Amino acid sequence: MKFALIAALSVLPLSGAAYPVTDPVLTKNPLYRAGPLQDSTCAEQEIRPRNRADARAYIDAVITCLERTWQQHLTAAGLPFKPVNVKYLAKFPRKWCDMEIGEGDSQSWYCGKTSTIAVQLGNEWLNEPGDLWLFSNTATMYAMHVQQLVGIGAAYDAAPYRNKAELSEQIRRYSLQNDCLAGAFMKSVWPLPGRTDDDWDYLLSLFQGDEAGRPREWGQASTIKAWTKRGFAQADPGACNTWTAPPSKIG
Repeated sequence: MKFALIAALSVLPLSGAAYPVTDPVLTKNPLYRAGPLQDSTCAEQEIRPRNRADARAYIDAVITCLERTWQQHLTAAGLPFKPVNVKYLAKFPRKWCDMEIGEGDSQSWYCGKTSTIAVQLGNEWLNEPGDLWLFSNTATMYAMHVQQLVGIGAAYDAAPYRNKAELSEQIRRYSLQNDCLAGAFMKSVWPLPGRTDDDWDYLLSLFQGDEAGRPREWGQASTIKAWTKRGFAQADPGACNTWTAPPSKIG
């Protein structure tokens, strides 16, 4: 998988990455023409600080909302659907689903081969769980499942690249599409009971981009926020076609 490859790459300037992606599965996917997600409700479960059982129940409830929304949307558009698997790990192994996994206290990853979201709940996410981070993170992981279902995941893995800069750019296009699709879902269930726009603004302030000196996998914090807000503004996966966006929009 390309996320496994990028870990070994050196950082290259964005200017070397301007080239077109031509695979129609990526650039003209039927997902973009299926229209906005249907409005629905999704109530958050109570989650107490440092309570792993509460956090798991919270994530499971969000997954239920995601499954309901995306199943309705994909099947109505004649696109394939199957449920995601969710697995909770005390600690990720060093290699999982052909990916090199870091030493993060709290993290989650999606494996397309097994349609599985795996979650490691550590103190970082459990100490102060009252914000929307777990909700948003779960929606972003599920967005990778959607990409896999509609063929974007496989087309992304197979897309050719001529150099490290092009590979890095492709990874950011894929990742930023996750963020945008998650934003679209969150808009479809917004406002969540008991939440206000202040909660949404605080969530956006938590997003962090690529660290200086590290491979450019996710994009700058401002770029992640922009694509998340783009999805949220329209609740429409059609707004999330990162594959045709100019390089300046995926930096």
